[in-house]
Amino acid sequence: MNDAVPAGPGRRPTDGWFFEDYALGRRYGHPTPRTITAGDCALYLALTGSRATVHCAEPVAKALGHPACPVDDLLVFHIAFGKTVHDISYNAVANLGYANLRFLEPVYVGDTLRSQSEVIGLKQNSNGQAGVVYVGSRALNQHGREVLSWGRWVMVAKRDPAAPAPATVIPAQAREVPASALVVPAFLKPGALDPMATGGTRLWDDYATGEVIDHPGGMTLEEAEHMLATRLYQNTARVHFDALQAKANAFGKRLVYGGHVISICRALSHDGLENAFAIAAINGGTHANPTFAGDTLYCRHVVLDRWAIPGREDVGALRLRMLGAKNLALKDLPALAAGERHDAVVLDLDYTVLIPRRKAT
Repeated sequence: MNDAVPAGPGRRPTDGWFFEDYALGRRYGHPTPRTITAGDCALYLALTGSRATVHCAEPVAKALGHPACPVDDLLVFHIAFGKTVHDISYNAVANLGYANLRFLEPVYVGDTLRSQSEVIGLKQNSNGQAGVVYVGSRALNQHGREVLSWGRWVMVAKRDPAAPAPATVIPAQAREVPASALVVPAFLKPGALDPMATGGTRLWDDYATGEVIDHPGGMTLEEAEHMLATRLYQNTARVHFDALQAKANAFGKRLVYGGHVISICRALSHDGLENAFAIAAINGGTHANPTFAGDTLYCRHVVLDRWAIPGREDVGALRLRMLGAKNLALKDLPALAAGERHDAVVLDLDYTVLIPRRKAT
C-alpha cells in the first residue's frame, strides 16, 4: 500500500479492510453520498423520542433565523459517521471514542452529505488479534462546504493475527474545542427561543459549574429499534448487524451502535436542558462499556463550565459531561471523578451546547 495514494474506488477488499491493511496517511473518499429527507428526520424522532424543539417545530426554527427546521445535529453526525464505516470500521470490534468534533454549518432537508477520512494513528493490541485505528474525518455538503469534522478511534480486527504490526503512532488529540472555535451562525437569534415551546425557562445564566442534573426519564433499548436506527444511519459494521457472527465475540451478541446511545441520552436530557438548542462541539468521549438490546438507559449531566461566546451577548455555551448509565437508577450512581469508570456507565461524553443568555437589564 502506498501511503501517498488515496484508497480509491474498487480497491477495498470484498470482506472489508482489516487492521493490517491500514497505513498512516491513507485517505478515503467514502462512497454513497446521502441526501437527507424529511422522512429521515421523522424516523429519527420516532427512534429516539427527541423533543429538541428547534428540530420539531418550524415556526420556532424560523423565529431563531433558520429558513426551516435544521436537521438534528446528532442525526447529521450519525449519517456522516455511517458513510465512514464502509472503509474504517466494517470489521470493528468496538468504536472507542471521539475528539475535536465541530459542527460547522447547519444542515437542512434536501442537503446531500459525503464524508472523507484520513488515518492519523495506529496501535496494535498486545494480544495481536486487533488494533486501534485513529482517523480524522469530515463531512461536506453538496456545495463542497465542510459541515462537520471529527476525530475518532476504533478497534478493528486483524485478518491474520500473524501479520506484522504497523509502527505505533498515537496522535495528539485536542482536549477541548475552545469557545473561540465554536461556530455560531451570524443569522441566529437565540433570544427568540420561546420557553412556552421548549417547556423550560432555564438559560445560560441559570446553570452553575459543578451542577449535577439527574434527568428523570429512562429508555429501554429494543432489538428492532436499535437495528432500525443503525440502518437509518447506513452503519454497516458487522458488530451491529450480524447476529450469527456476533455469537463468536466476547459478548456472544450484537452491540448497540454507541452513537445511538448518545442520541438516546440526549433525548432523555431534554428535561433539565430544555433550552440547549444546538450541539456546537464534542470535546472528547468514550464508550466505556458495551450496550445491548434490553438494557435500560438513564442520563446524568455535570456542568463542567460556562463559556461566553466571543462577540455574542445573546448566546452562551455550556460544557457538559454526559454520563449514560445502564440498568442502574441514577440515585445509586456515585459521583465520578474525571476519567473514573463505573460498570454501569456505558457513555462518558464531554460536549458543548449553545443556549440563550438572559437579557441584560
